[in-house]
Amino acid sequence: PKRKRGTDMVSDKIKGLLSMKGKKYKELAQLFGISEQAMRNKFARGSFSADELIMVADFVGCQLAFEIDNAQKVLLTKDDLRKPNAANSEQ
Repeated sequence: PKRKRGTDMVSDKIKGLLSMKGKKYKELAQLFGISEQAMRNKFARGSFSADELIMVADFVGCQLAFEIDNAQKVLLTKDDLRKPNAANSEQ
């Protein structure tokens, strides 16, 4: 059987999460501030940054984590999102 590319698997998992939570591409596109077509392209490429994956997890009410073992997890939350550089925003 043909193996899926990593990009397909990430996109498929996000699609599955959206489906399980009754969310639509359009809503996610609005959250990201992009068009539905741009969101479809993002899914086709599987091009999601760490910040975007955190946003997806928050959007569907999930947690994004690195699980070290059954007892240890490092959670990524909205608090971990990159903040705009204050020095650049004042120019």
